[in-house]
Amino acid sequence: MLDFPSWRQAWLWFITLACAIAALPSLFAVANLPWPAMLPDPKVNLGLDLAGGSHLLLEAEVEEVRKLRLEQMEDSVRQRLTRGENKIEIGDISTKDGKVSFMLIDPSKADFAREQLQTLTTGAGLSGQRDWDLAINGGLIELTPTEAGLNQSVDQAMGAAVEVVRKRIDKMGTREPTIIRQGKNRIVVQVPGLSDPKALKDQLGQTAKLEFKLVDTNASPTDRAQGIAAPGTQLVPYASPEKDGIIPLAVFRLGGIVGDQLVSATPGNDPKTNEPLVEIAFNQQGGAKFAKLTSENVNKPFAIILDGRVISAPNISEPILGGQARISGSFSAESAAQLAINLASGALPVDLKVIEERTVGPDLGADSVKSGAIAMGVGTMALMLFMLITYGRFGVYTCLALIINALMILGVMAGIGGTLTLPGIAGFVLTIGAAVDANVLINERIREERARGRKVFQAVEVGYKEASRAIFDANITNVIAAVLMFYFGSGPVKGFAVVLAIGIATSVFTAVTLTRMWVAGWLRRARPAELVL
Repeated sequence: MLDFPSWRQAWLWFITLACAIAALPSLFAVANLPWPAMLPDPKVNLGLDLAGGSHLLLEAEVEEVRKLRLEQMEDSVRQRLTRGENKIEIGDISTKDGKVSFMLIDPSKADFAREQLQTLTTGAGLSGQRDWDLAINGGLIELTPTEAGLNQSVDQAMGAAVEVVRKRIDKMGTREPTIIRQGKNRIVVQVPGLSDPKALKDQLGQTAKLEFKLVDTNASPTDRAQGIAAPGTQLVPYASPEKDGIIPLAVFRLGGIVGDQLVSATPGNDPKTNEPLVEIAFNQQGGAKFAKLTSENVNKPFAIILDGRVISAPNISEPILGGQARISGSFSAESAAQLAINLASGALPVDLKVIEERTVGPDLGADSVKSGAIAMGVGTMALMLFMLITYGRFGVYTCLALIINALMILGVMAGIGGTLTLPGIAGFVLTIGAAVDANVLINERIREERARGRKVFQAVEVGYKEASRAIFDANITNVIAAVLMFYFGSGPVKGFAVVLAIGIATSVFTAVTLTRMWVAGWLRRARPAELVL
């Protein structure tokens, strides 16, 4: 227990100094001192409650998810029944009354149709239900979405929306945003350090749903002006009606491509006109679909639709086989860059609207940091004074361990890019107390061993060995609690859990390992016959 070869001492000092040095940029920032630009500057980020920032509460429309499911099922039914070698002739498909219904031209093929359509339905989680109810009455077929299936789709859409929101905010260069789901269809977004939420709202307010749909060239301009769409088509307004006209464009609802298979989107400029545009690239599957669409419709116009508005409707002059395309449409350099960010981060699977908005100032956080620093300073000084009076030399080792422990916590948090919140400060102070508890256990156990008649070396060795068991057992339970809080908690609870877990590791390292190394070195040098404890 007291054997520390030179290589081990060097390794322990290396870990200690590396963590302590990593804490220096944060300490310089708190003291408003300049940090040399040529040196790395890992810093502890401050949470919303300390640095201030923006708080948004977003809500998704469940009805939109229901409508999208109906459209996807309609398209799937057409793909499954009307194409291929064993196609089945069907009448017009209706999505009225919240269900997909159609008639079979030949009712005798009802059983075969059932087999084909049954593969389009799946189990809805652990509910024991299917996501769609399939009913056949003669030649009439109805597919009705179940509530369990809707709940599963909403859950999947919200999970995807959280990830898209996280990517968009990270692309904006913010630090440690808090993005969590709240309830069934809400998302909480907290961005520290962002005092003006307008840019954040603009970024999150765009669904970035990109679609490529064929234009119905037979649609009457009179009907389009009156808002009349032929069966199987839909009217889509232009993004810039002052340039392209106020009459919406008629496009075919089905058979197009949704830009959910993009692998990249980057801003650029047209080599001929130097106008800003966005260059996109599909994955292999999306590139094959795009090539098929353009190959089968050469010399026909197709619309590029973003968030329900036509941004351009060029003619397909030749097949586009490389899986790459350009999107142009009166962009500025800024709007092209923003669109590229949105497309690269993925389309939101559902529209999100801001239902609550708050801007949190840094004043309360600054007061909290000041109060927390005073409380921690006073408490730490009181602890050090107590340890010095009670344990003498061993108290000095304890005080040094406390100082190093605090630096190591800051250094580790800075190294991993952690965020410090008010609960995190509480976790910080808690670990300081835990570190003192460990040294008290060790010192008291050494006293007991001396009282039993053991020699100095034996008393110290047994004291560390026996006390370490209780220390490790106690801290393992704390680590388990921290892991559970991090896994099940959110926001400030996670911040507390992170600081607590880091503090437990550093406190055990400093209170047990470092102090044992120092005591062992002193014993080898001084060879004391008695201990003052």
